[in-house]
Amino acid sequence: MAKMHEQIEPLFTQVLMICDEEGLIGRNMFAIDGCKLKSNASKEWSGTFDDLGRKKAKLERASKRIIERHQAQDGLSEELVTQDLKQKEKLDKSADKITAFLATHEGKTGSKGKPVKSNITDPDSAKMTTSKGTIQGYNGIAINDDKHQIILQAQAWGSVGEQQTLQPAVEQLKRQLEKLNSDKFSNKQAIKFTADSGFNSEANLEFMAQSGFDTYIADNQFRKRNPLFKESETYETEQEKRRLKRSKGKLRLFTSDDFHYDEAAQTCRCPAGNEKWRSGINVNSNHQQNTRFCGYLKDRKVCSLQQQCMRKPPIQTWRQVQFKSDESRKKNQLHRQNESKKRQPNRTTTIQQTTWMYRTCIRQHHGE
Repeated sequence: MAKMHEQIEPLFTQVLMICDEEGLIGRNMFAIDGCKLKSNASKEWSGTFDDLGRKKAKLERASKRIIERHQAQDGLSEELVTQDLKQKEKLDKSADKITAFLATHEGKTGSKGKPVKSNITDPDSAKMTTSKGTIQGYNGIAINDDKHQIILQAQAWGSVGEQQTLQPAVEQLKRQLEKLNSDKFSNKQAIKFTADSGFNSEANLEFMAQSGFDTYIADNQFRKRNPLFKESETYETEQEKRRLKRSKGKLRLFTSDDFHYDEAAQTCRCPAGNEKWRSGINVNSNHQQNTRFCGYLKDRKVCSLQQQCMRKPPIQTWRQVQFKSDESRKKNQLHRQNESKKRQPNRTTTIQQTTWMYRTCIRQHHGE
């Protein structure tokens, strides 16, 4: 089907035309979402062009070692020689496969200009992480109408993130709507368009502000800022369940938020109640001034929370933790205010985004 898109697209449009004639498309609200689809390709054959070049050289060296071993040991049995020759043939075939791919394809680059991995078997697919592990596959993106859940646009994208798929998907949706019966939709009210936080980016917000849709895109960090989620035991419980599933049951490591820091007295205590000593002030880290504290090695012998404090047993120093100084916090606040002023042209989209955020929070808070 991937090679028949020119035949499938007109057929898909004809089906939508019939749905539109029957009044199944409401044009009141569109929603976009995606899911990961596994391709018929092995993720072991993925890599950047540099990675594939190194893999090819490694295969050629392994093939060469087999010949050298035969030359050094003339007395090998016929069975071993046959087995080695089969292995060499397999290695040469794999190396030739990489050579042919590198000669006929160009390296992929991501949205930031950095090289991304290509797959020899299925060059259009990408290696991506799902809830069930890493797969070689596609992002299946679909846009549907809210009246009868009719899918108006659908396509598989060989990109890891959903953010890069929003703009081309919306452009395809507009072309699809132009082909449908526009007489049934004569009012000037903007169509609502919703998307989850996976599609949220500054570029997408700017694009949707000019798209003509009344857009609502969930914010990436709204759960951390909204007080309804902080007070919700259900959300914290479900969040911890997902974390335990990802970490295969390992305990969560303590962060700086779990330590008790008294900025006025310049003291710090760990979650177990042990006092830490101040090892540095005005420590530069990520262009910020921090106050750093370090634990005593003698405390680790009797600490019951050691597994949650450090990934590996300490050798020279116990757990270190640092806190931003008051001056750094003021600089960060000033920087956020300046960034907020720069984003004033996108105020409409930001208001829509905030409205969507609170609607979602209220629905989840009331268990809808």
